[in-house]
Amino acid sequence: MSTTTSTSTAPRSAAHTGALAPRERILEAATVLFYAHGIRAVSADKIIDRAGITKVTFYRHFHTKDDLVVAYLERQAARERGALDDIRNAAADAAEAFRSFAELIGTASCQPGFRGCAFINAAAEYADADSAVRKVVADHRAWYRATFAELLGQLGVTDTDDASDEVLMLRDGAMVAGYLGEAPRVARALSAAIFAVASTHGAAITR
Repeated sequence: MSTTTSTSTAPRSAAHTGALAPRERILEAATVLFYAHGIRAVSADKIIDRAGITKVTFYRHFHTKDDLVVAYLERQAARERGALDDIRNAAADAAEAFRSFAELIGTASCQPGFRGCAFINAAAEYADADSAVRKVVADHRAWYRATFAELLGQLGVTDTDDASDEVLMLRDGAMVAGYLGEAPRVARALSAAIFAVASTHGAAITR
């Protein structure tokens, strides 16, 4: 989901972007540039230029670049959580939810312009585990673990802590595999691996 697995980071049309409020224009520009080029490589000036706003407007909304990075990641987290919530609400059971999630990861990770997980990318650029940026990353990954643990519990897994760690690692790996793979193959492999983890931890599932 980062494109994140849920949403594309493709730029909006100039007309659409121009119609947004200044804060959203800044976030939209930052989302495209940070994801495509990396956070450290993108200056505030580049974001200001793309957003079509003044420096005064930029710093009125974001006092530092790190404040903007945090807002960018929080925005992405909300998108990914919304996508997975939609999958869960539409699925008949946890097994179907995992299959749909695997399909989403496969599709997203094989799209042109995919650059991996926005949160892992951000963590690689912010070495300080106590930074505000790393806190957003940690919180979002904790949400994934809790969500996976709940779904795994519904499948009959008792050791959901270890199993959810393993499923999160599988999700990370599938997003890397998407660079070189095909969406259906990535989805099938991820789905099979998730169910293998669940089976190892005591679930009885029909794949």
